[in-house]
Amino acid sequence: MKVLIVAEHDNSSLKACTLNTVAAGLKLHDQVDVLVAGSDCQQVVDQAAVIQGVDKVIVADNPANAHQLPEAIAPLVAHIGKDYSHILAPASTTGKNLMPRVAALLDVGQVSDIIDIKSSDTFVRPIYAGNAIATVLSEEAIKVITVRMTAFDEAAEGGNAEVVSSDFVVNQELSTFVGEDLSVSERPELTAATVVISGGRGMQNGENFVLLEKIADKLGAAIGASRAAVDAGFVPNDMQVGQTGKIVAPELYIAVGISGAIQHLAGMKESRVIVAINKDPDAPIFQVADYGLVADLFQALPELESKL
Repeated sequence: MKVLIVAEHDNSSLKACTLNTVAAGLKLHDQVDVLVAGSDCQQVVDQAAVIQGVDKVIVADNPANAHQLPEAIAPLVAHIGKDYSHILAPASTTGKNLMPRVAALLDVGQVSDIIDIKSSDTFVRPIYAGNAIATVLSEEAIKVITVRMTAFDEAAEGGNAEVVSSDFVVNQELSTFVGEDLSVSERPELTAATVVISGGRGMQNGENFVLLEKIADKLGAAIGASRAAVDAGFVPNDMQVGQTGKIVAPELYIAVGISGAIQHLAGMKESRVIVAINKDPDAPIFQVADYGLVADLFQALPELESKL
């Protein structure tokens, strides 16, 4: 049995979700290989090589992989992955874009968003927005899997992996990289933050999110939002937490003016401690909260901020 992990990175640093995925892979086998596909990505290779449990780092360093378009990377993963029993990637936006293409190229079914591994062919994943948990048996010769990062601890450092190169390149013209407009913030990245404070429809407008920003600055927290707040145009959609947004599991999650629809709960209910502030005592969010405050957020937030 051989396990391949598809690394997620930006050509300069390895994303933390890769460490979670390696930890999942190590539940299948005591050693895994990591594929780093990019351009001028030696820093990423160096970081991957010292992950404990990584036996080999396969490097596909080529300008064609610079922007990691799935049309280029999927054939590469399928080509290298055909010699493995399991291919794992984070269930991030990138992984969800890439891995179904890999599964199609290998003509196998994919197992998505796993949260536990029972054996080499049996996996656990949430369904129905997390309201039910399915145990899935895969009989595919090659298991193509995406991993919910919040379900596994990060793999530790301390390894010394062998580094090998792959010259397999796909120069395709189906899609081309045009540009990117990335949001820049001094706050922690939402999926990696230890503290997250999120606002919902109860914030009433985007300007009122400044109340959350003041608290976030004091707590070193990331700021999220419910889908209702995003759909209403209060904040950009890259702040959305939930089933169709980002999955987070911080040490502390503060939900402000969020009713607690199941789609939102699916994205944050694994948080260590959940605090809810809502003026509706019957809001579903209180059913999952460790601490609940029934109050007007426009009075509670300034008071909370003043006491921090």
